[in-house]
Amino acid sequence: MTESRSGGILLHPTSLPNEFGIGTFGPEAYKFIDFLESAGQNLWQVLPLGPTGPGDSPYQSYSAYALNPMLIDLNHFVNKGLIGKSDLNEARQTNSGRVDYAFVNGSRENIFVKAFRAFAALAPETDRAALQSFEQKHQHWLSDYALFMSIKENLGGLPWYEWPDDIKLRKAEVLEKYREELAERAAYHRFLQFVANCQWMALKEYANSKKIQVVGDIPLYVSFDSSDAWASPEVFMLDENLDPEFVAGVPPDFFSEDGQLWGNVLFKWDYLKQTGFDWWIKRISHNLELADIIRIDHFRGLVAFWAVPFGAKTAKDGDWIEAPAVELFEAINQKLGKLPIIAEDLGVITPDVDAVREQFHLPGMKILQFAFDKSEANPYLPHFYDSNSVVYTGTHDNDTVVGWYESLDSDDKLKLHKYSAANGYEIHWDMIRLAWASVSRIAVIPLQDVLGLGSRARMNVPGTLVNNWQWRFTEGQIQAEHAEKMLEMSKLYNRI
Repeated sequence: MTESRSGGILLHPTSLPNEFGIGTFGPEAYKFIDFLESAGQNLWQVLPLGPTGPGDSPYQSYSAYALNPMLIDLNHFVNKGLIGKSDLNEARQTNSGRVDYAFVNGSRENIFVKAFRAFAALAPETDRAALQSFEQKHQHWLSDYALFMSIKENLGGLPWYEWPDDIKLRKAEVLEKYREELAERAAYHRFLQFVANCQWMALKEYANSKKIQVVGDIPLYVSFDSSDAWASPEVFMLDENLDPEFVAGVPPDFFSEDGQLWGNVLFKWDYLKQTGFDWWIKRISHNLELADIIRIDHFRGLVAFWAVPFGAKTAKDGDWIEAPAVELFEAINQKLGKLPIIAEDLGVITPDVDAVREQFHLPGMKILQFAFDKSEANPYLPHFYDSNSVVYTGTHDNDTVVGWYESLDSDDKLKLHKYSAANGYEIHWDMIRLAWASVSRIAVIPLQDVLGLGSRARMNVPGTLVNNWQWRFTEGQIQAEHAEKMLEMSKLYNRI
């Protein structure tokens, strides 16, 4: 991770514009990188890139390793001669500024299947060799993931913990039966991962060629309904029937008075220690191929985690359980070296969490929207920052700056006006200036705040299950003046 002052923009690929209902790794992503370059930015932060399940949250993925096939640029198949341009008609949709996940998830199957079959019949030897090389390199997760997705489809989308016991418990003879019966479908899922990986790595290489680093995001936990939990149940806190004893969440906090009940399976840390944290080391290593820097979401859960009894209605009745963060990071550093990791240290942070973060010199996060309340010693006020930190106007879990400002009471607005010499006009630029002027070594802002958008452009409302992860920008919303203003500010505050 660079030690120089830097700045960047947070934008998930799903939010890119195009004619196919959801942003992809296609031409619009390359245009966005060009915008970052012209704006003097050197970081592009994304949310987790894994395949999403019900609720469409990138933090609830079917795999800790796989990429979301919905992010595949469909024109790639046309350019490769695998399908015709007219085959894309069923996937075309006017960009309304929102992702219609039902449409997107239902409009890809025919295209993907046709491309897969054409590849099997027509692909040149170089492409076949590349696929084979990809499958060999990623064997440790890819085969289980492909089989998992194939069985899930075969059983009508049921989560694995509702599958018949023989396959739920991975009995050898039944596994072999499904491998034989679903061999073509598993090959299809491996093919989609190959295509998605090739496209993403080419996009990352393009960003790097422009001296822009990609900041990836690792959810601390995996989804209960994931290939990881099904294929490696020994890693997680599951009983003999593979039911969770406890599930993940956080206690009541700024975002929710009931806490947040995520429902993810928790790690069995004793087992992880006995195996030299091999599962985590492989996961970190894989993600550092996909990104230059990785942000670990809910970092505090590596020090102590909130365990909620399985079946609880809210997260209020959980307990803190310690986790071996120091031993984990010592093992990671020994195997992989000192790593470019950002620690998401928001929420209930205790001195032991700060101590681990500081011991391994990991930058924490500062959120400007948290700064302007009645407290005079609010640690999110920029004059309390240290340089080893990443400042954001807000994250994917916050309202946009404009929406947030409109919700403030008069006293909090007055405090913000005095602190930033603002008058409420173009408040998003005042907040960006505060971030860019701060001593934090890294500053990142959501694209929504560059564009000065209101609450309708918010990405996620924690604790809610509908209407999240949908925002997209439209062609023409980004103007040359946005790049010019960001470039000027980055020069002024030495973030070039």
